[in-house]
Amino acid sequence: MSGMIALDWGTTSLRAYWLEAGSIRESRAHPWGVRQLPEGGFNGALADITAGWPRLPRLACGMVGSRQGWREVPYLDLPATMTQLGRSLHSVRADDGLDVHIVCGLRNPRDPDVMRGEETQLMGALARWPLLAAQSTWILPGTHSKWVSVRDGAVTDFCTLMTGELFALLQQHSILAVNVPGVEADPDAFARGVIAARDSGAAGALSRLFCARALMLDNALAPTGVPHYLSGLLIGEELRSALATRRFCHKTPIQLIGDAALCARYRSAAAHFDLELAEPVIDAAAYGLWQIACHAQWVDAGSSDVFMGTPAC
Repeated sequence: MSGMIALDWGTTSLRAYWLEAGSIRESRAHPWGVRQLPEGGFNGALADITAGWPRLPRLACGMVGSRQGWREVPYLDLPATMTQLGRSLHSVRADDGLDVHIVCGLRNPRDPDVMRGEETQLMGALARWPLLAAQSTWILPGTHSKWVSVRDGAVTDFCTLMTGELFALLQQHSILAVNVPGVEADPDAFARGVIAARDSGAAGALSRLFCARALMLDNALAPTGVPHYLSGLLIGEELRSALATRRFCHKTPIQLIGDAALCARYRSAAAHFDLELAEPVIDAAAYGLWQIACHAQWVDAGSSDVFMGTPAC
């Protein structure tokens, strides 16, 4: 079979792709993550977002396989390859009589640490850029940012930094929250925060958080600049702390997967660390789901070009 339905199903959103011979024929998105489902729950969300599409094999990744998801799927311990992910799929029967296959997440026994969804994005990106499978470091910015090491086609190490969630909490529930609607970008305030984190030394960026309020009270930072200062401070701290561990190689450009605007912030911050971050990979989840389905041998990769390259399976 040359077609499938790919579902990137996270905590706050659901994105569906109708893939034909590996190419995206149509995509849809709704704010129906596992924590905010519509009437009818998982079945209702699935029926709505795929309405009018053909009955094809369905493969999902992300928090849909978590304890709070449709069915909890056990994690696969590191090191992990795309072939192993393809052999570790679990299924749940939907109300329409067809199964939804779910990709397992990854567990790093080292810390421990876990991921769901990012492993699929990584596999999609690696299939598109196979030369990076030998050795590469990846950053997947987001609510829970991931730093990942890849060696010989396998995910060998990763760690999670709660940068995005901390920013949201500070913005909504702390004394540093500034209610200024429609704030435009402030690159100077952002850079100031990045540099403060970079230069914080052993104390770390936590020691600089209250500076956001003190600078504003001293009229050295406009209220509209506070969110950007905090964003720079937290992203800068993520970079500083990750580099300080010397856990992740950065001799070659670090690869990015994620939202273009957020990745642009990371690239801007990285410049203050003399660190090079590559342009972000797009549509990585859809491509990863296609590749995992190929390795599971229940879709036919064929010979067509897929997204930006030829299927690796």
